[in-house]
Amino acid sequence: MTKAASKPWWTDAVGYQVYVPSFQDSDGDGWGDLPGVTSRLGYLADLGVDVVWLTPFFVSPMRDHGYDISDYRRVDPRFGGDAALDRLLAEAHHRGLKVIGDLVVNHSSDQHPWFQAARDDPGGPFRDYYLWRDPAPGGGLPNNWSSVFGGPAWTFDARSGQYYLHLFLPEQPDLNWHNPRVVDEVDAIMEHWLGRGLDGFRVDTAAFLMKHPELPDNPALPPGEPHPVLGAAPEWRLLDHVYDIHQPEVHQIHARWRRRADRHDAFLVGEIYELDPEALAAFVTEERLHSSFYFGLVDSAWDPARIRTALRAAATASPRLSWVQANHDRPRPPSRYGGGATGVRRAMALHVLDAFLPGVTWLYQGEELGLANGVIPRGRAADPLAAADPTQSRDVARTPMPWAPGPGLGFTTGEPWLPEGGRTGADTVAVQRDDPASSFHAMRRLLAARKRVLARSPAAQGLTWRDDAADDLVVYRRGGVTVAINLGDTPIAAPPLDHPVVFDSDDPSVTLDRPGTITTLAPYQAVVAAAP
Repeated sequence: MTKAASKPWWTDAVGYQVYVPSFQDSDGDGWGDLPGVTSRLGYLADLGVDVVWLTPFFVSPMRDHGYDISDYRRVDPRFGGDAALDRLLAEAHHRGLKVIGDLVVNHSSDQHPWFQAARDDPGGPFRDYYLWRDPAPGGGLPNNWSSVFGGPAWTFDARSGQYYLHLFLPEQPDLNWHNPRVVDEVDAIMEHWLGRGLDGFRVDTAAFLMKHPELPDNPALPPGEPHPVLGAAPEWRLLDHVYDIHQPEVHQIHARWRRRADRHDAFLVGEIYELDPEALAAFVTEERLHSSFYFGLVDSAWDPARIRTALRAAATASPRLSWVQANHDRPRPPSRYGGGATGVRRAMALHVLDAFLPGVTWLYQGEELGLANGVIPRGRAADPLAAADPTQSRDVARTPMPWAPGPGLGFTTGEPWLPEGGRTGADTVAVQRDDPASSFHAMRRLLAARKRVLARSPAAQGLTWRDDAADDLVVYRRGGVTVAINLGDTPIAAPPLDHPVVFDSDDPSVTLDRPGTITTLAPYQAVVAAAP
């Protein structure tokens, strides 16, 4: 098969998000690093992962744990430095794994030389790298825009008498994407890392980059109708973000990046909090981003009717989406879905539902273990969002990865930067590896079945949903694969299946080599049928 006719490498891939500070510490300082990730690449390959997303590893003051970058072209020594990344990429590629980085260019750190120069010299060439405005007539803020982390999105610079814009922390000033020099700078940054061996980028806040050039006030939402996207301070959720995010000009930036990425056979997946599937589909076309995360499950509690409707609408809108239940910004799925064994079973059922939809399916570190939220003792919060609204703290999803029982949970030999989260031995990789009925083995079986089954079914084959299924039963067919999930809390009759069952979330003995049958689906049980 010629390269032109072959499928892109990310087609039907399995992605895995590594939150680097909490994944594996290699030197005992309590902070995860790139040598630690390298030491666990065998684990990821064995699990069935194809592509690893690394959260930011660039030089940073760490006011937002790496999402405030002060040098876009160097690996922070706390993560192991540049040589550590080179070793990680070489080892990953040797194992057949792809690695993507985090492109964080809506804003920089206030310690970046660009912003330092912009602040020091209002008449200089770097001033227009950021968004500065005079006070409103009579004094005060330039407009009513709010920060995701709470408070106004403007900070006053006494030296120049102007405000600068930051949709996140004051230490994260927004870049001015109407400035062609900023566009060129980011092109060069992308080229630097793609040339170094990265296989693409997850694009942070991909729809935030462009702002309306006149910076008008955002309208307030009607009382009782807060913005549907969670993970933000109350002030943010009271406004309709018409002018500060999701501007149509952002597609021009994404199209420019797509051309660059395609020259490197690289992959771009966007972080776009757009819950309308049709609107989200506009970001992922042949000319724009290769994919975008669909966040319909990330902000969801357990609601079978909503889940069924939302996923069907999203999968119908585009075959290019990335399916995700969790990330470093949201509470973990088993906790959102009711907690305990029920929450774990519900999360696994949705992993099966996602796994065979067209697109990329993603895991956030620890999802394969069925981890619930970590417990953070009072006074140990590290997330800046927690200062604005403790109920929105992201720390619960960021506690260290539990590798083995004992002090440090195999994550570190020192004091972890964030508490271990109240994990027990049963949460760890070491214990779950020895238990065939564990979440780890269920996920490993699922990913193995997915890889083998989809390899025999061309990606172009269509997706059909069974409309006559019972309310709590979701059934769809993709090519020669049928997926059936009981989202309800009572047993129901299994639907007719054209092929034997090759994956059963409740029966570890069922595999492609030892297929089975099913007559009844227990609550939150999921099965996959295909020709063995």
